[in-house]
Amino acid sequence: MIPVTGFSGKTVAVFGLARTGLTAARALVAGGAKLAVWDENADARARAAAEGLPLVDLSQADFSRFAALMVSPGVPLTHPEPHWVVNKAQAAGVEILGDIELFARTVNAAEPWKRPKIAAITGTNGKSTTTALLGHILNAAGKDALIGGNIGAGVLGLEGMHGGAVYVLELSSYQLDLTSSLRADAAVLLNVSPDHLDRHGGMEGYLAAKRRVFLNQDKGDTAIVGVDDAIGQNLCTELLALNRRTIRPISAGRAMGRGYYALQGLLYDATGERTVEVCDLSRAPGLPGRHNWQNAAAAYAAALALGVSPGDAADALMSFPGLAHRMEDVGAIGRVRFVNDSKATNADAARQAMCAIPKFYWIAGGREKAGGIAPLADLYDRVEKAYLIGEAAEDFARTLQGAAPVEACGTLERAVEHAWRDAAASGRDAVVLLSPACASFDQFPDFEVRGDAFRSLVQALRDPPARQAAG
Repeated sequence: MIPVTGFSGKTVAVFGLARTGLTAARALVAGGAKLAVWDENADARARAAAEGLPLVDLSQADFSRFAALMVSPGVPLTHPEPHWVVNKAQAAGVEILGDIELFARTVNAAEPWKRPKIAAITGTNGKSTTTALLGHILNAAGKDALIGGNIGAGVLGLEGMHGGAVYVLELSSYQLDLTSSLRADAAVLLNVSPDHLDRHGGMEGYLAAKRRVFLNQDKGDTAIVGVDDAIGQNLCTELLALNRRTIRPISAGRAMGRGYYALQGLLYDATGERTVEVCDLSRAPGLPGRHNWQNAAAAYAAALALGVSPGDAADALMSFPGLAHRMEDVGAIGRVRFVNDSKATNADAARQAMCAIPKFYWIAGGREKAGGIAPLADLYDRVEKAYLIGEAAEDFARTLQGAAPVEACGTLERAVEHAWRDAAASGRDAVVLLSPACASFDQFPDFEVRGDAFRSLVQALRDPPARQAAG
């Protein structure tokens, strides 16, 4: 745990008591703060009470007695409208913070010899893989890398700070919206495409949140920017004009005069006097597909910025085992292979898996994002059949009408069973792909639970007696 400094003897309100909120509450207490915690969910309140955290109904509380309000990232600040707890804090002039900001202030207040290095990674797609990959490279090179933020453990639940540590943080746009004083030694923006637009009031607000990953960087820091989209290209140009930090463009689609890029699976370093071939990513089993080549370029760039040698970084790319729920091979039954891509919560993310597999039986659906699956129309010819689940099933069926066979399954269990049945009946090598292109919240708490359910259902198909016992 990282005890939060700066609030000793003061009372901090904490709203939202899931993973982030509970971790922050514990870290605030460890730093000497007093708390008033609340959640609208009764089960969450019960878990907090079981830990001895003081429950206070914040809807009835006097906010003038609070030094700050710590909110979980899911609490809306501005759009579609501010949450009531945000309105109450603002009316009382109380500062609103997130756990990443609490971490940043604690780092900034530490003695110089205790301050760790920080890598901050964001983007619409690929940030979880890049975060895990960079952590893998750093640890393989003998550094003390700790991974958290929007992946794995909440940042304040990681091991205490020391000067030799490197905190590798995946940051969502929600977290960045609540962060103002984080300074990243290596900051990565992989890509930007429309997502969470309702939360940010449109594309301009979403991009503004993502850009915050570069806040406070100065000379000696490194900004790594994906330039395979127009937004990234423009941002890279803007950062270059500031002429402070080191700028490293990355690409998985074109050669560049400077930066790091991958072509046909070969990763190149064009930051020196001549371009050097780094490694052949097509031979890296944990990094399949072009989208992963961009992730690899970003992680390689960040690793070098954090002191890893080029040779060590290249070796670690080849040994990366891959990330759960992102094109994760969860096994085969006969000639049918099952791929868990539950992390694909929008169309752009699903595109990455769909481009990597020539033909597949597609399980899709959930809570639909803006634009649905219409942007994937150029890939419909790869779909042997679509098995649709959740709230989006009806809309997706209309979108796919005439382009691919469709079956409305409703539940993930039914979709897995029917996709396997049809794939097995084909008599060919086949792939059943869970790449939902949707949020999970209509049927599952998060994409991880959805992916775990898929893995369990595949295991049950492989082991029918276990399935019967479970039923």
